[in-house]
Amino acid sequence: MGSTKWRKLLVYSLMIFITVITVGPFLYTLFIALKSSGQGIYDGILPTDPTFTNFVYAFNQTDFLQYLWNTVIVTAIAVPFNLLFSSMAGYALARIDFKGRSIVLTIIISTMTVPFQLYMAPLFQSAGELGLRNTHVGLTILQISTAFGIYFMRQAFLNVPKDLEESAYLDGANRFQVWFNVAIPLVKPTLISLAIYTFTFTWGDYLWPLINTTESSMYTLSIGLAQMSQNFNGGNLKLISAASILTTIPSLLIFVWLQKYFISGQTDGALKG
Repeated sequence: MGSTKWRKLLVYSLMIFITVITVGPFLYTLFIALKSSGQGIYDGILPTDPTFTNFVYAFNQTDFLQYLWNTVIVTAIAVPFNLLFSSMAGYALARIDFKGRSIVLTIIISTMTVPFQLYMAPLFQSAGELGLRNTHVGLTILQISTAFGIYFMRQAFLNVPKDLEESAYLDGANRFQVWFNVAIPLVKPTLISLAIYTFTFTWGDYLWPLINTTESSMYTLSIGLAQMSQNFNGGNLKLISAASILTTIPSLLIFVWLQKYFISGQTDGALKG
């Protein structure tokens, strides 16, 4: 009995430690953003006179609103298209027995191991030749279909009972109807998980927007925050912290809202032999 108590104590201590390490930087940034003009940044950790003035000022900045609008547009394009293309390709790899299927799957999985920096230059050149620089569409080309999304959805479709699909075929449904009306509803948690992954990555992506935009009017929030940081001084760290918190809120709200589907989707998308 004593060993069980010590084991629980160790587990709880480890959980508390991980929570502090994970949430600590976010809380520290929040505390800085809440400090009033009369309190120095390094005058204690907690704000003595909390104020939302820094948030209001950051949100009312014209550039910040433009960055926010660009990020919303890019994310609104990337998420639904990635769900559509990844689910269609994943279903084809899971259910359609075509020649070379294993080769296609191997190639898709292999691309997940290639660092973005290796194909960044040719992708940048292709975007220029296609006229996709400084455009919202150009900022989404990395996320409208991803190798991770395809593989993630394939694993989920493998868990769908074939008997349900065969029954639909006997009722006269075609392959597209079976995919949309039978398979898709059964992998809804996985779709929502992929939507969260795509949203989070697209919302906070920095490198691709940095190299594919030359006009400040097309900057996303990540680039806008970097521009603010370049002008860093002790007087505007509170403003930068407030802007950082504002950019994080949408991701937190979506995750909290869809948390139960996210956890279930991770199980549905687990590896299967």
